[in-house]
Amino acid sequence: MKAWLSAHNVDFTIIDISTGMLPLKQFLKYRDTREEFASIKEAGRVGLPCIVINKGEKIIFTPDEIAEELGIPNDVANYRQ
Repeated sequence: MKAWLSAHNVDFTIIDISTGMLPLKQFLKYRDTREEFASIKEAGRVGLPCIVINKGEKIIFTPDEIAEELGIPNDVANYRQ
């Protein structure tokens, strides 16, 4: 995912929720309060990875959604390691 976004000049920051309580709490606040996570929680999934756009303006989960939102080709398979 990182290589794909970088190849398409997408500015992003990776937040690793395993590095401490603050990043984990920030993620859980989104997960516990946002409608985008409802079906994910119902399916018993965590909801990672996800992309949070502009501090919560929108949350997206799949390469299809990412490509559509950002206007880039969904050629992520070309960048898998």
